Amino acid sequence: MEQPVHLYAIAIGSNRPHGRFGRPAHVVEAAIAELDRAFTLFDASPLLLNPASGGAGREFANAVAIAESPLDPPAMLAALKAIERAFGRRRGKRWGSRVLDLDILAWDGGRWSDRRLTIPHQSLEQREFMLLPLAAIAPRWRLRGALTTRQLAARLGKRRAKP
Repeated sequence: MEQPVHLYAIAIGSNRPHGRFGRPAHVVEAAIAELDRAFTLFDASPLLLNPASGGAGREFANAVAIAESPLDPPAMLAALKAIERAFGRRRGKRWGSRVLDLDILAWDGGRWSDRRLTIPHQSLEQREFMLLPLAAIAPRWRLRGALTTRQLAARLGKRRAKP
C-alpha cells in the first residue's frame, strides 16, 4: 500500500551569510535547491528582501516553496530542522540572526497541532514576508475556512495601508 503524498508550503528565510553560499539571498536559493533534492518541489516564489522582525537585526531574504512529501507534519518538521542544521543553523535566541530558517506554513491536510507544531503557521496572516510569497505561487490555497491566500494577502495589505 502506497503512502499518501502531501503538499507543504514551506517558508524559507535567511539573514546571515553562509561560508559556502554567501549572502542571505544566495542561502535562500541554495535552500530551495536542497528542498528540491530532498522532496519533490512544485514551485518556489520570487525572493523577497525585507527588514528583520523582532530583534533579528539584519535584513532578511525570504521565499516560499511548495513541496510534496509522504511525511506527516512532525516528520516533515524534523526533516526541515535537519536541513537547517546542515546549513549551519545552531540553536540560539528566538529572534536572533540565522543562516537558515525553514517553517511549515500550511499543508494540504488542513489543521495540525501538537506541542511542537501548529499548522497553518500561527503568524502567517500577519507576516507579509510569509503570506505574499505564498499568495504569489498558491493564490487559491485555502488556509482558514473559505479565505484563500490571495484574499488574506489583500486583507493584510489593507490593514497595513491604514494610517
